[in-house]
Amino acid sequence: MLPEWLSIRPASTEKYGSIKNTITSLGLHTVCIEAHCPNMSECWSGGTATFMILGDLCTRGCTFCAVRKSAKGALIDPSEPEKLAKVVKEWGLDYIVITSVARDDLSDQGSSHFADCVSEIKKVNPNTLVEVLIPDFRGDLDCLKNISKSHPDVIGHNIETVERLTPYARDRRADYRQSLRVLSNSKAIDEKIYTKSAIMLGIGEKEEEVMTAMNDLRDADVDFLAIGQYLRPSQHHIEVKEYIRPERFAQLKDVALRLGFKYVAAGPFVRSSYKAGEYFTKSIISASKA
Repeated sequence: MLPEWLSIRPASTEKYGSIKNTITSLGLHTVCIEAHCPNMSECWSGGTATFMILGDLCTRGCTFCAVRKSAKGALIDPSEPEKLAKVVKEWGLDYIVITSVARDDLSDQGSSHFADCVSEIKKVNPNTLVEVLIPDFRGDLDCLKNISKSHPDVIGHNIETVERLTPYARDRRADYRQSLRVLSNSKAIDEKIYTKSAIMLGIGEKEEEVMTAMNDLRDADVDFLAIGQYLRPSQHHIEVKEYIRPERFAQLKDVALRLGFKYVAAGPFVRSSYKAGEYFTKSIISASKA
């Protein structure tokens, strides 16, 4: 049974229905739906969504994730950049998050299409801030350069868990140290782009391992951090070993801020693209551009 602090109040509104209808009509995907995000109702009701490009089939087999897996991804919609730009304009969004499935089956792992989506949104909506949540691209620097050249405002890549549990929770091709290099290399390619990562708790990590992970992220010059509770999508996914109390998340947030992160979102339902982080990130980025 879930503890009482993990209850969500549904927030179904006209705005929620409008967003769902638009996404369906254009054949777009959101990580909100594909990953069974617990914040979907709240975020959609507030007019926020995280779009998932490059199809809905992931070539990685992470054991915590609800997105469908396949050795070969879905066909790419060449009009996806234009569709995304249209949605952003239609909803009047000034901040958008774009993520994707892993596409190990493609020569550039989908990085060019990712960049096309960012560029098109920026062209049609020049005042919109764009955050991308990217896969590791197997550490390929050319892929990271493709992303950076499209000038997103934030590049996010999640380490997901502590180093010891990475082989347990993530696909065998994922590597903790490689993810840290993705983040540090993203900053090195363009120091003006903010970087972001996320850790999920409750799968058996030790306190000292979480501290080490946060220090590792700061050593990689990561700006923003999200810390949330792992919630098992189904009986086929790895088990929850512990439900972390809200006060512990508050303590971790204080520690992380003292380590030097510019912003930390921490709580049972926090995810890497949770709207609280977007709003604060927006204020920081806007101030830096003034």
